[in-house]
Amino acid sequence: MSKFATRFLTLAAFSLALATAPVITAVYAAPDDNAPKPSTSSSTKSKGKKKSEITPGSEYAAFANGYRAAYTTIYDRHDYANAIEQLQALGHDDSAAVANLIGYSYRKLGDYKLSQVWYERALKADPDHVKTWQYYGLWQVEQGNRDQAQYHLNRIAQLTGTSSEEYRSLAAALEKPPGTGLAY
Repeated sequence: MSKFATRFLTLAAFSLALATAPVITAVYAAPDDNAPKPSTSSSTKSKGKKKSEITPGSEYAAFANGYRAAYTTIYDRHDYANAIEQLQALGHDDSAAVANLIGYSYRKLGDYKLSQVWYERALKADPDHVKTWQYYGLWQVEQGNRDQAQYHLNRIAQLTGTSSEEYRSLAAALEKPPGTGLAY
């Protein structure tokens, strides 16, 4: 093989690896506290600023800070009602991560109907959002829908395998006997 062909094949393989890397890594569950990239079609405009005045970096930084603040409100302060307001104020309800945390907050408040709506909205936005499959699976366990929870567990296994934290958490919930007053 000529030097040119070898270099060309090496470059082609490297380019292919770079092009497919985001697709492959996007399937795995990222920690909830990392702010996702906001979608390009936000449901609200930035307050008082023209689109041309907002730089993408500063818009993402504001979104990420707001997302992390809501995350802290949920997991450190357990103030779910305030967290819902914070998440909805971000204007990115169409983000799977945002919708999932809203669903989680409603579930913790005991509003299972609204929680379900938000979990389904998250999965519509990203059918491979592993954290939503986990939280919605826990919702199913709490509702006594063990077959549905098993479906969610199988979906997580397809996406991340059986060694992920999301899989282990839902599997542990399913191992406990029904009606033991589980709360997640």
